[in-house]
Amino acid sequence: MRWFGFGFNAFGQICVRNESDQEESIDAVKIIHPTELSCHVDSSGHRLQTSRIRASWSRRASLHSDGDRCVCLAGFGSCVRTESRSCTDVSITESHLTLVFLDRVESWDLQKEKETPAWSMDIKPESEGFGDVTLPLVPGGYIDSKPPFYHTLSPHLKAKSLALGAEHALLLSASGAVYTWGLGSHGQLGHGSLLSEEEPRAVEALWGMPMSSVASGGWHSVCISNGGDLYVWGWNESGQLGLPSQSLRKASQQNSNQNTGDLCPHPATSSDEELQEEKKQDVFISIQAFPALLDVTPPCEIRAVSCGSRHTAAVTMKGDLYTWGWGEYGQLGHHTLTSSDEPQRVEFFTAEQMHVVDVVCGTWNTFVAVVKEEEARSQ
Repeated sequence: MRWFGFGFNAFGQICVRNESDQEESIDAVKIIHPTELSCHVDSSGHRLQTSRIRASWSRRASLHSDGDRCVCLAGFGSCVRTESRSCTDVSITESHLTLVFLDRVESWDLQKEKETPAWSMDIKPESEGFGDVTLPLVPGGYIDSKPPFYHTLSPHLKAKSLALGAEHALLLSASGAVYTWGLGSHGQLGHGSLLSEEEPRAVEALWGMPMSSVASGGWHSVCISNGGDLYVWGWNESGQLGLPSQSLRKASQQNSNQNTGDLCPHPATSSDEELQEEKKQDVFISIQAFPALLDVTPPCEIRAVSCGSRHTAAVTMKGDLYTWGWGEYGQLGHHTLTSSDEPQRVEFFTAEQMHVVDVVCGTWNTFVAVVKEEEARSQ
């Protein structure tokens, strides 16, 4: 399995540009097309296989599944200050690195030189359900991105997975129900209002439709149904929901007028009545407070989804990658810095006959795991 990245690269979290590298498409800060991540090697020169990637704004953590199962960091402050061998999962924020081992969980302060973790918790090997879940879930609760790290969860929720946004959380239960809580000012909780919730509350609009996966962006939320349908809600100012965004359409219209030199955006023959009718037909969504079914064209089933701060990426059952939302750092992978409020396929992987198997969004960038088409067919 190979990993590619694109988008925000100011700290070298995707790749470090060499002075001899003359390729125009690689910028020190913005990488606008998928670029393969360099492989890490151990002390014996063995190439380590990356099984999982987690990313924050300035850093990337790679978990290697072979050998001693260690963690490597790239980006700002890329040295690991703690022993990470035999690690089973990892998460990273701007301030802390959290590692999971078979017998414990540790959170290390990346801003301080210390030989002991900022927080730790022992894990009993017989912990019920543990091993079927990943960070930020831990036995009995979940790990937050900042102190206090540990938060309890009611055992009645039977959490299967958990996604943390900037100020809200999504929980997927074993039955496929979705619960949300936290800040609701952008409709990111999906309850039809902009109110906040202190405790997990079921998203009633999805009740009776079992979900298989959840993801959260800065202020938007996404989930996948068991049938491969994609549901979105929350903030859509940058088109991150894949729904019509007024700000993006206005920017596109202004660019079009500037490129054509046309000072009048409408044909001179259009009547005032026709213009008014056109305006009525335009429906823009800034905040979607209820879950909305997102249609991807051509129709396809979704197998994985991830969210950045203001962009979204989804993998189809056929191994295609679609991205949409804010793209000013190239995080959409379309060889441009253009944002989009419509899901668009990243053609690079199709052209290279690569089958996308996973996607992980950092705040302003995107990381993609791929295999060759023939490998995907043989599995």
